[in-house]
Amino acid sequence: MAQVGKIPMRMCLGCGEMKPKKELIRAVKSPEGEITLDLTGKRSGRGAYICRDTECFRKARKAKRLEKAFSCRISDEVYEAMEKELTDSEQTD
Repeated sequence: MAQVGKIPMRMCLGCGEMKPKKELIRAVKSPEGEITLDLTGKRSGRGAYICRDTECFRKARKAKRLEKAFSCRISDEVYEAMEKELTDSEQTD
């Protein structure tokens, strides 16, 4: 009988739902302190997960959940760049 592997689950910072890791987008804080979206899921650094939905991103931003996850202040310019990258990735899917 073939063994079925475990599916890694992560919680979305926007809606709070547990979902398979592959369905979420990873936000990453690099060792240099730069915060970006990691669409590949392979960048090094501290990660936090958000649904591929701008509404979940906005909820996480409003509640400052990314700032809590990364223990730092995030500027509006960084949030706007991340939201633009997220909406661009939604349109290509």
